[in-house]
Amino acid sequence: MIETVVFAVGETLTKDDRYWASWADWLGVPRHTVSALVGGVVTRGSDTTEALRLLSPDIDVAAAYRAREVAGRGEHLAETDLYPDVRPALGGLRQQGLRVVIAGNQTARVGELLRALDLPADLVATSGEWGVAKPDPSFFARVTEAAQTAPERTLYVGDHPANDIYPAKAAGLQAAHIRRGPWGHWWADDPTLVETADWRIDSLTQVASLVAE
Repeated sequence: MIETVVFAVGETLTKDDRYWASWADWLGVPRHTVSALVGGVVTRGSDTTEALRLLSPDIDVAAAYRAREVAGRGEHLAETDLYPDVRPALGGLRQQGLRVVIAGNQTARVGELLRALDLPADLVATSGEWGVAKPDPSFFARVTEAAQTAPERTLYVGDHPANDIYPAKAAGLQAAHIRRGPWGHWWADDPTLVETADWRIDSLTQVASLVAE
């Protein structure tokens, strides 16, 4: 029986459109170019920051991130960055009496922005705040602590096979893969993912019926 549902962030709860558009604007290249390069590294199974290095081989991504913040062009999240099923899905789970946690590979700043949106969640945490990132097993140890229940009674929902599904299962959690965003769509029918994920979904609103089974 599932007692806690934990959600990844990028392309699970939030759209990455604004994120990549802002990098394109910062680097002075067309937004379509960045989108196409992100798609390319996704199909290779590489980290998406490799798209930035294809455009600027010597880029220090962390330093560029700080420079953007100083210039007032840092990260931003608004209601329009959420997928439309987020509030109904999370709110419905809480009404069912489940604990809802948001935990993803994001900066501490994104954690602040997510909490400012007042989502129906019991806890919001990011890798930047925890000091450890997916797919490190220590991240999922923190997820288990945040869930406040046994791993087998915790469901992790995410779009990224290597960062979400495989390490969540390795940590003993249940895992649901959502076909959303470039990672979610490209790898949705990968045989290893199909075999590993407990569920595969197309909308967060499907989670309610999964946990009710």
